Amino acid sequence: MRLETVILLSALLPLCLSHGWDPLAWLFHRQAQQYLYLQNNAISAVPDSALVNATNLVWLMLHHNQLTSDAIGKEVFLKLEGLERLFLHHNNLTSIPPNLPRSLRDLRIDHNRIEKVIPTDLEGMDNLTILHLHDNAVTDMSTSLKALKSLTLLDISNNKLIKVPDALPEHLHQFYMEFNSIDSLPEGFLGGLAQLQYIRMSHNLLKDKGIPSNTFNVTGLVELDLSYNKLERIPTVSTTLQHLYLQANQIKEFSLGSFCSVVDVTNFSRLQTLRLDGNEISQEDIPSESALCLRWASSIQI
Repeated sequence: MRLETVILLSALLPLCLSHGWDPLAWLFHRQAQQYLYLQNNAISAVPDSALVNATNLVWLMLHHNQLTSDAIGKEVFLKLEGLERLFLHHNNLTSIPPNLPRSLRDLRIDHNRIEKVIPTDLEGMDNLTILHLHDNAVTDMSTSLKALKSLTLLDISNNKLIKVPDALPEHLHQFYMEFNSIDSLPEGFLGGLAQLQYIRMSHNLLKDKGIPSNTFNVTGLVELDLSYNKLERIPTVSTTLQHLYLQANQIKEFSLGSFCSVVDVTNFSRLQTLRLDGNEISQEDIPSESALCLRWASSIQI
């Protein structure tokens, strides 16, 4: 088989060269992309010189090590112009490393000790689609997300945020911010986020007065998790919403108008999952006409 391959390439080589293309170019192209796996070690530093011979890196896995921010060289990532995935989760970082490649598509820097994210940390990252910042100690994100024009998944759960970050990327599809200390949402919170389908805000401090009317009455939303907050009423949601989680709040009334403003053959909720357990209502509080409004709901847990 090897001999046949050599003979075939030998026969093709003069023809290919005469037409100006190299039949072996695909081999060198494949070799040019490099992947470096260094996770689950005890690495405590990455000096500037560490990756000077690895400029073709596409993936760099440094998660589950002992890295600190001071021990990462300021220029270590400068020449990695094709890097797409950088995994730095489960280290001891207190800030996002400087000069990250603008080619990044997937940045995972969760489970560290980062307290603040400033605009220059993520500046120019037009290709970034996934950002995992959860399980840090972030209190402020300023307008650092504004530059992330391609971001579709943002996970900032389990931090110390007291408000929703400003200037959310318009292409967000999944937004996770549970386990923070957010007590209110800004006016027009979902304005301009036409592609957003999944929002998880459980384990915050949300109250009714902190949620502007019709905040969640937007088409496109598939799943909304507001469990473990301090809500006393069911917020108004779109009839296109499919999954709503409101368990462990302080809801005292089953308000059917939150799901259907009008109930008839063509107007009804597409809700499939509704959780209201752990509130201050019982099965008897569900109005009889709910069967028409919530005709798609497979289960209502109270």
